[in-house]
Amino acid sequence: MGHTSLEKIIALQKKTPHIRNLCILAHVDHGKTTLADCLVASNGIISSRLAGKVSGPTENYQLLANNSLKMFSFIIFFYYCIHQFAEMYSQKMGIRSSVLLKTLWGDFYLNAKAKKIMKGAQSKGKKPLFVQLVLDNIWSMYDAVVTRRDKEKVEKMVTSLGLKVMSRDLRHSDPKVLLSAICSQWLPVSQAVLSMVCEKLPSPAEISAERVEKLMSVGARRFDSLPEQTQELKKAFLDCSADETAPVIVFVSKMFAVDSKALPQNKQRPLTQEEIAQRREQARQRHAERQAANQSAESPGSADTGGMEVTGDQQLLEALSVKTAVEEDNKEHFVAFARVYSGVLRKGQKVFVLGPKYDPSLALRALPEGCSAADVLPSVPHMACCTVDSLYLLMGRELEELDEVPTGNVLGIGGMEEFILKSATISTSPSCPPFTPLNFEATPIVRVAVEPKHPSEMPKLVRGMRLLNQADPCAEVLIQETGEHVLVTAGEVHLQRCLDDLRERFAKIEISASKPIIPFRETVIRPPKVDMVNEDMGKQQKVAVIHQVKEEQTKYPEGVQVDSTGLVTLTTPNKMATVGVRAIPLPEEVTRLLEDNVELIRTMEQFSLFAWEDKTLDINQKILENIQEFKVKLESNLQGRKWRGAVERIWAFGPRRCGPNILLNSVEGYRRPSVWQCLEREKETEKAEIRDFDNSIASGFQLATLSGPMCEEPLMGVCFSVETWDMKLSAPLAQQDSIDEDSQTAEPNIDNQNESSDTHETNASSASSNRSRSGAEATGSSVDCYGPFSGQLIAAMKEACRYAFQAKPQRLMAAMYTCEIMATAEVLGRVYAVLSKREGRVLQEEMKEGTDMFIIKAVLPVAESFGFADEIRKRTSGLASPQLVFSHWEVISSDPFWVPTTEEEYLHFGEKADSSNQALKYMNAVRRRKGLYVEEKIVEHAEKQRTLSKNK
Repeated sequence: MGHTSLEKIIALQKKTPHIRNLCILAHVDHGKTTLADCLVASNGIISSRLAGKVSGPTENYQLLANNSLKMFSFIIFFYYCIHQFAEMYSQKMGIRSSVLLKTLWGDFYLNAKAKKIMKGAQSKGKKPLFVQLVLDNIWSMYDAVVTRRDKEKVEKMVTSLGLKVMSRDLRHSDPKVLLSAICSQWLPVSQAVLSMVCEKLPSPAEISAERVEKLMSVGARRFDSLPEQTQELKKAFLDCSADETAPVIVFVSKMFAVDSKALPQNKQRPLTQEEIAQRREQARQRHAERQAANQSAESPGSADTGGMEVTGDQQLLEALSVKTAVEEDNKEHFVAFARVYSGVLRKGQKVFVLGPKYDPSLALRALPEGCSAADVLPSVPHMACCTVDSLYLLMGRELEELDEVPTGNVLGIGGMEEFILKSATISTSPSCPPFTPLNFEATPIVRVAVEPKHPSEMPKLVRGMRLLNQADPCAEVLIQETGEHVLVTAGEVHLQRCLDDLRERFAKIEISASKPIIPFRETVIRPPKVDMVNEDMGKQQKVAVIHQVKEEQTKYPEGVQVDSTGLVTLTTPNKMATVGVRAIPLPEEVTRLLEDNVELIRTMEQFSLFAWEDKTLDINQKILENIQEFKVKLESNLQGRKWRGAVERIWAFGPRRCGPNILLNSVEGYRRPSVWQCLEREKETEKAEIRDFDNSIASGFQLATLSGPMCEEPLMGVCFSVETWDMKLSAPLAQQDSIDEDSQTAEPNIDNQNESSDTHETNASSASSNRSRSGAEATGSSVDCYGPFSGQLIAAMKEACRYAFQAKPQRLMAAMYTCEIMATAEVLGRVYAVLSKREGRVLQEEMKEGTDMFIIKAVLPVAESFGFADEIRKRTSGLASPQLVFSHWEVISSDPFWVPTTEEEYLHFGEKADSSNQALKYMNAVRRRKGLYVEEKIVEHAEKQRTLSKNK
């Protein structure tokens, strides 16, 4: 197939029923680029000989040599071959092609004597028709070319098939080159894929009503809860019309960066004769001026000196203009990758750009009816008006400029980088809802701190990271509270790709990246019943543990009391308040439930915030049903005497008011507003009153869960129960607080030292303090809940939570990858060796049907995953390839603070007991990175140098 002209493609774009949008999805190194190259090469955009050369073989059929066909190649190949071989054999055998199409794939065989196709090949021990007519022919071709290298037979086959193979391919020493040349003409992948795509994939006009409703319903919102004008747009989706009256609806799925030189308007075009003559004249004039300047420089005189200075200024201006032009050429431009779902998008058209959080119901209330993007409109959250700068047809790596793009087509839109960060919806109607954003299975988990090698280039790094954040939908860029610029990626390979892009494309400077920062979580567990050598804890060990607790009790500062049950009582420095807090481990199911319902918890928190400010927040019925279901699941998982009525007594979630930890109100006689207010607004409930400084308790809890005592990592799966809260406030103190407020700032600056926070957000105490102020104003309280005493109570609550956490058995939680490995039986032992060395655990092993490949499913700590893929490939000589996807958080069983107490433990672990304590190594590494105190012996024996051999 030759190169298709742009005019023909523009004409084809208007035929919506003939359009097919195709996505190629596969694992790494499984032939995506090769398949895409073959499709592009069939249209003459690239050379067919270069297709797939960079990343893989030219044709997927070469995999026959390894007796393993990829699944997608297998299906595509045989689907097309049935048609081709049916046509071929219908002429030779005199059987209708329609009959062959039905019988080539199935339990049929050819009766050579009767020349009839019969059923029951398997029961009669006959070769199936498919094997006889298709596979045998392919195998004979492979055998002649690769195995026997029979040139005469190959030439005969090529002649009979009517193929044209170049003489250099026939003479090539590698038989696979010849096999590729024959197969690419005889059984081309592009024709197989395109024929299947045309017959099996639906056109944009065949979109289903169910899919439209799913696209239009963001998050938990139902279609019937959308405004009436929004629901009417469903017809525009289904009609897929390109009429003038049809509203324009476009979804931008991602932004990708291109060089300025790649844009069509910046490409060099051939000059006309007039332009060549004009440039020649300009060059002649510049040459004459330069000669005159040189002559004036050689002649003496004061006037000449002035001429020299002018010439120098001109050279400086020319150099600056050249530098600016070069920088402009090297600048990265962003093109929005989009698809038109309705109407015709035109160059220069005024449109609305709708962000992922845009709410059409709010916009319709604020905007006048029948407005357009060209009108002067009031500001609406997450909505912007812009003009379409340029439209592009994506032709492989090339961009062709277009004036308009009708419905159903995929396109590129230029000039949108100021309005779109990663994804958005473009429409001419403000009632259009934002599309459901793309969900990526890969969760960003690996982070590095990035800085320029030369501090003066920091602005370039900031700009480069902003561009990277916009270009890569899976990467996250944030600034820590410490001022570090952090890059968060999905894994080791993704991290390396992002760093390379930052160096070579976006920042274009030398950068230094820290070692990967692995996040951990801190939690508490129930007291273990067995010791470190898996023996039941005897009386001797329990007594030793009690003594250890008593010794630790003496270390607590003044004002802190810890009883034997783990209840921590702490008094503020001014002796005006006392809080009693107990830490309780949450069941694993509850922790998982809290993680899975973050958005619902955020909605509940937002409703409570509006309630504090005497405002109302409309929540649709579907979300309310989800919240009710979430509450029921919590109640079913929190069973037992200690959890009785706990769900109704939830004070807050944390950290950031939506995390997997719970603050429980167990204060006797204190009934505060429930976090489930959104479910109770229709019920007649008595008004609950909020005690003064309620927000200080919640803020202390938020800070405590944001950075735990082990290594300042966030907590997970911990419930803090506030059991006592006594206040001794006097009128002078309240008056003093209000006086001090005038001399202090309006909000306390509560620093957050947690370096591994997932996002850079506003401090939790700020939101709660705003609530406190509005609540105090509403109730007319005389006590100022926002003075110096508030800060003391926040700090006291935070410390009480930390001491309560330390009073329980503490554990680290590690981020875990799910690891799927495909390997042959010969290298299975080496795979297991690499997994066990890196603290991995095999979950499942099964053999892939019809092959000699094993599929191993395992879990692997993220902290041990760096270099894992390279090591496993080296150890197995490339016969095993792992795929890592973030899965969950898992408790590390070993206690990082454990010391041996029994004879068996001393015998097994030694006196120091630090040889196999993986949790201690992780904890110390994190503390060392954050600059925290690490308890370790730097000098083991100070008297004289000793070696391990002498100690034996």
